[in-house]
Amino acid sequence: MMKIKNTKAKKLQPLEKISSGISGLDEITGGGLPKGRPTLVCGNAGCGKTLMAMEFLVRGAVEHNEPGVFMSFEENEEELTRNVASLGFDLNALSAKKKIVLDHVRIERSEIEETGEYDLEGLFIRLNHAIDSIGAKRVVLDTIEGLFAALPNHAILRSELRRLFRWLKDKGVSAIITAERGDGLLTRHGLEEYVADCVILLDHRVNEQLSTRRLRVVKYRGSVHGTNEYPFLISKDGFSVLPVTSMGLDHPASSERISSGVERLDTMLGGKGFFRGSSILVSGTAGTGKSSIAAAFVDAAARRGERSLYFAFEESQNQILRNMKSISLDLEPWVRKGLLQFHASRPSLCGLEMHLLTIYDAVRKFKPRVVVMDPVTNLISVGTEIEVRSMLTRLIDFFKTEQVTALFPSLTTGDNTSQSEVAIASLMDVWVLLRNIESGGERNRGLYILKARGMEHSNQIREVLLSNNGIGLVDVYAGPSTVLTGSARIEQEGREKAEIDRRKAQMDRRQREIERERGVTEAQVAVLKAGLEAKIEALNQEITDETLLEQVNAKSRFNIAANRQADVEPKLKNNGTNRIH
Repeated sequence: MMKIKNTKAKKLQPLEKISSGISGLDEITGGGLPKGRPTLVCGNAGCGKTLMAMEFLVRGAVEHNEPGVFMSFEENEEELTRNVASLGFDLNALSAKKKIVLDHVRIERSEIEETGEYDLEGLFIRLNHAIDSIGAKRVVLDTIEGLFAALPNHAILRSELRRLFRWLKDKGVSAIITAERGDGLLTRHGLEEYVADCVILLDHRVNEQLSTRRLRVVKYRGSVHGTNEYPFLISKDGFSVLPVTSMGLDHPASSERISSGVERLDTMLGGKGFFRGSSILVSGTAGTGKSSIAAAFVDAAARRGERSLYFAFEESQNQILRNMKSISLDLEPWVRKGLLQFHASRPSLCGLEMHLLTIYDAVRKFKPRVVVMDPVTNLISVGTEIEVRSMLTRLIDFFKTEQVTALFPSLTTGDNTSQSEVAIASLMDVWVLLRNIESGGERNRGLYILKARGMEHSNQIREVLLSNNGIGLVDVYAGPSTVLTGSARIEQEGREKAEIDRRKAQMDRRQREIERERGVTEAQVAVLKAGLEAKIEALNQEITDETLLEQVNAKSRFNIAANRQADVEPKLKNNGTNRIH
């Protein structure tokens, strides 16, 4: 019986990676591109393959001190230098510092057809010399079609591709090889993706006259990676990818509260305003005051010394500044101080992905604490409801991760104002609903809080007053069967005040009558009391007179008896104890 030898298992080492230097790409790939291995970047013409490869090389040289070699089979050194200068890359300076080597290899198909020979040894020698001359750690070959365009034999092509990729691995350099996309295949030959360790597909598509760029990691040997399509942006700062679909629900939740800019709205929110980092939906029909509340929000942020970004999809910056002055909100000083920055553009300027990455890029650079997107529903014009919801879901997650408090004015139509047009209400922490209340031949604005997660909030409707004194919230008249606003409320309040005044006057009149009656009664009591006292005094006088008379009579009798020498006992004197009080 065969015994299996029990050996101690060797600990496996994870695949070593290097940073691509491209914003967002490292997150998608779980740390970067494979170190010491080739990566294939393929896509149609104009999708950004060369720019991505060049940024990989430049970022490595500048940020990670990893020199690189860029070998081009199409553009020469001068053309490459000019093309990437718009991204802020100075290839001449990097070449002078021996950080980068630019090498243009010219391959003529006619020369190969004449000799019938095709050998990569010369390329290996040339590439090896370039690598060793600066100690390169990174290599770019752009594009591989230029290298194999004259080789029709697929067997030889596959063999030479394997030789090339194996040579790069043995050399220990981290390489990017660009390739054009074929008809129904990732590459023109359909072979390169099989020998590459990592395959990244770039796509530039046009849908309903709107162009978008997307990136997908098709393959990554030895590593987990994001498999979704991710929008990417080519701007003056280079490549940037937003790995939005990879974000989890692990963002922080602050307990700090900030003002909405409307004092009584803060009162309705427990007297403290919104949570820092929350998302606020302010929805309503046209003309209900959504933009005014948004302007008050950024004004309050500026007064706290915080930066704000205002993305406007309907009005220009100057128009917003002018209009807000009508409600005593002067935002222009905050713009001059650098506390408020506007980004005004029509949604049709670019696709949803471009808008998403533009916002992402602006937030990263400006580092605001408050963001407004006014109105967010305008994005429907450049995408379906599902696409807009997906884009906003990623955007909200990004804002929460950055602890940015975001306010989204949302336009609603029809009578169902409690339904968000882009169906994102469930993603919001606070939902403030504005609506028009029509009665008595006029239309007024009403506001109430539909939800406010994690905080005490009012369930009452308030009337919104926009005037040159600012934004005011006043109590509506809530009767047993109706709610009154505007003139109807003022009229009803006038009637109630008149009724209160009438009842108060009636009470005052009755009180005066009682006081007069009290006075008459007290006067009558005083007369009766005086009469009674006079009678008592007269009676007491009679008693006194009677007592004196009795004393006189008693003394007279005593004297008579004494004259007669009679034995008599004198009586006690009456001291007036019979007087009436």
